[in-house]
Amino acid sequence: MSDTRTEELLRALAPQVLGALVRRYGHFDTAEDAVQEALLAAATQWPETGVPHDPKAWLIAVAARRLIDLLRAEQARRRREDAVAQAIPLEQWTLQTVDDRVADADDTLILLFLCCHPALAPASQIALTLRAVGGLTTAEIARAFLVPVDTMTRRISRAKRTIKSAGTSFRMPLPQERDARLAAVLHVLYLIFTEGYAATAGPDLYRTDLSAEAIRLARIMYRLIDQDDEAAGLLALMLLTDARRPARAGPHGELIPMAEQDRSHWDRRLITEGIALITLTLPRGGPPGPYQLQAAIAAVHDEAATAEDTDWPQIAALYTALHALTDNPVVALNRAVAVGMSSGAEAGLAMLAELETDGRLAADHRFYAVRAHLRELNGADSDAISDYRHAAQLTGTVPQQRYLNSRADRLAAR
Repeated sequence: MSDTRTEELLRALAPQVLGALVRRYGHFDTAEDAVQEALLAAATQWPETGVPHDPKAWLIAVAARRLIDLLRAEQARRRREDAVAQAIPLEQWTLQTVDDRVADADDTLILLFLCCHPALAPASQIALTLRAVGGLTTAEIARAFLVPVDTMTRRISRAKRTIKSAGTSFRMPLPQERDARLAAVLHVLYLIFTEGYAATAGPDLYRTDLSAEAIRLARIMYRLIDQDDEAAGLLALMLLTDARRPARAGPHGELIPMAEQDRSHWDRRLITEGIALITLTLPRGGPPGPYQLQAAIAAVHDEAATAEDTDWPQIAALYTALHALTDNPVVALNRAVAVGMSSGAEAGLAMLAELETDGRLAADHRFYAVRAHLRELNGADSDAISDYRHAAQLTGTVPQQRYLNSRADRLAAR
């Protein structure tokens, strides 16, 4: 098995292994340390010895041994943890029962709700879930939140301590608890998806393992709570967005903007499924939520046969409705683009001027990329070149850097 496939397998199994350990032992923070060490052992040994017949059982066994070691190391200070460690024979971890395998199917979802425990602040819920369920590194999460790595490290450590002190059990929340945590869970899934669809760093434009995992979890969520319109909207949004991925990169991994993509490469199966889902959800009567609105925007893009056929006035109206529900600066950026495309670049630039002092965008390449695009449309080539160059310096991915610099070069040459 290649290193890439091994990495994909480990990422898929990590939350299931962590869920299995937390289900048996509790001790979320110690269990996560043990799982990380088991994953490291697998990444080191499997390329040499081959993937075991049952890789999940192998990981559980190794992680359980390490967990027991860690708990025993605390015996001198904490007698009760020693009792827990010795109460469960090690042999139980090497033989999965039928009941274990059935429970494993939902362990990832339970882990997701555990990470969104109300004892945690929303930012900590998201960070911990991205770490434990999404498998992102602390550095990747820090980039997603636009904060320094040290800040994110402290946030995740505090979240683990809070989970531990809350003494929460590993089970699916009761209906009233589930509803209270649902918004955070959906937000986390969306962040995992966006990190997979548009990676914030690295040599590649996207990470299909992350986006596929987010879609898988969103499908599980939708199946378990199929009457929730926002869960349906989130799944539709993911499907309609991921449908364009096959056309987002050229043969050498270069970024292709939506307006220049070959739409025959878009995944019609995902588009059909996404449109059917959002069409079913919107007429239910209540006011649409943020994910439903974003799914509706994605559907308008996907339904356009060509870039010129895009219904920009409808997209601008949908972004205006979305902007009224959230103060997310990225939504404001996208609204400015939609208004610029439907009412002229000047109108879009006027909206951007209001965002220029928003500190959340000061170091975000997307603000300068959007302004460069609108300035280019408005004929302000010199200013557009400067913005493209600055955006290229700020972005963390190589394909985006190349794309933004190529736009600047093309403008400078004409």
